Amino acid sequence: MAHVLVPLAEGFEELEAISIIDILRRAEIDVVVAGLSDGPVRASRGTNVVPDMNLDDALQRDYDMVVLPGGMPGAANLNDDTRVHELLKKMANSGKFTGAICAAPMVLANAGILDGKRATSFPGFVDKMDLPNTNYTGAPVERDGKVITSRGAGTALDFALELVDALVGRDKRDEVEAALQRPEQHMRANVTACGEDMRCGTT
Repeated sequence: MAHVLVPLAEGFEELEAISIIDILRRAEIDVVVAGLSDGPVRASRGTNVVPDMNLDDALQRDYDMVVLPGGMPGAANLNDDTRVHELLKKMANSGKFTGAICAAPMVLANAGILDGKRATSFPGFVDKMDLPNTNYTGAPVERDGKVITSRGAGTALDFALELVDALVGRDKRDEVEAALQRPEQHMRANVTACGEDMRCGTT
């Protein structure tokens, strides 16, 4: 079983965090949600989330991937925590996955993880940093080797599914996505059933 750590800081974006946690768990991946300190963590829009444990306890375990939700000031709070930077460097040096969405790719950048990589983020973060060795693409989701980044709350499901793909493969990703019944899946099904002209049922 793959193991993933999702650190939560005050002011995190709840839609991103919950999408990541939910989709990974649907894929039967073990997810540890860790607050930077003890107790509930308040999200950017006032939602309180109770983590599984605090970050110090979580760091006693090994992980295959660390994923940072975005949101402000959540991403800034992650960026200010030396434990998070040390963990990201350890993961990268061990050839393990790191991921971040929205504003949080700036944390990866400041930890040196985006050096020589393609990456994306919420506009105004990674693209505004002085990163001559990082190729900012602005894509909804960008995966370059063991580094996966994404643009924001609207791309959270696609990001989470890419994390599943990276950890446990395309078949599991497709299985999880099929159960979500996303509208574009229905469109693909209609095209397959009716033909590209979409004139199924017309006279």
